[in-house]
Amino acid sequence: MKLYMSVDMEGITGLVDYTHVDSRQHNYERSRQIMTDEANYVINTAFEQGCKEVIVNDSHSKMNNLLIEKLHPETQLINGGVKPFSMVEGLDESFSGAIFVGYHARASMKGVMSHSMIFGVRHFYINDVVVGELGFNAYVAGYYGVPVIMVAGDDQAAKEAEELIPNVTTAIVKETITRSAIKSLTPTKAGQLLQEKTAIALKNRHLVKPLIPPENPVLRIEFANYGQAEWANLMPGTEIEPGTTTVRFQAKNILEAYQAMLVMTELAMHTDFC
Repeated sequence: MKLYMSVDMEGITGLVDYTHVDSRQHNYERSRQIMTDEANYVINTAFEQGCKEVIVNDSHSKMNNLLIEKLHPETQLINGGVKPFSMVEGLDESFSGAIFVGYHARASMKGVMSHSMIFGVRHFYINDVVVGELGFNAYVAGYYGVPVIMVAGDDQAAKEAEELIPNVTTAIVKETITRSAIKSLTPTKAGQLLQEKTAIALKNRHLVKPLIPPENPVLRIEFANYGQAEWANLMPGTEIEPGTTTVRFQAKNILEAYQAMLVMTELAMHTDFC
């Protein structure tokens, strides 16, 4: 059995605001250690449960957060900033299942540090389905026939996962009070929970179906202001929907939609004076 893991940071135990997830801030190094420990709880259990190969993709910000020297020695790590498929780089049809760790709720929703890729995004739509990072990544997995068998993060990420993916196992390591306040398990207790939930997820993986994306999907991104929409619209093949801040792109498949999203959000970040 071959397992894929995407590890984000905002949904990691105890992390509550930008000082924990921004490499320039004082809490960041502590957070890297907790993130690495949290990944290891899942990785170790996966190997114990019979996985022969575990590929981990560092999926936060510059994507160089996990401490490779402290990961399980049999793990293979994908990290670094410019990846063609970002949070799902390296995912393909060879995997038996995918696990998302440290995940958070989508933009405009209740949840700790909720957002979708950049803070200028209000909503992503695939056709008429609103998704965040979690849903978009699950669609890419589904394109390859890979089910997302577990999502770990805050309570709102778990709720989002359960609405999208029937029978998915969720591990709630912290509960939302506000977007920057939580009630959290300790790392030790969270580790115990992650071990238990990973074992359950692997045992029940046959109950989870891949989230199959639509063919020829329409990607629509609603931005916070018109300047961001203008920047995103510089990508060929896009159009701004009249009277809105939403940019539309007709994709040939979900992989093209995903890369279009990456380009459009990168362009939108050039907007000044928001």
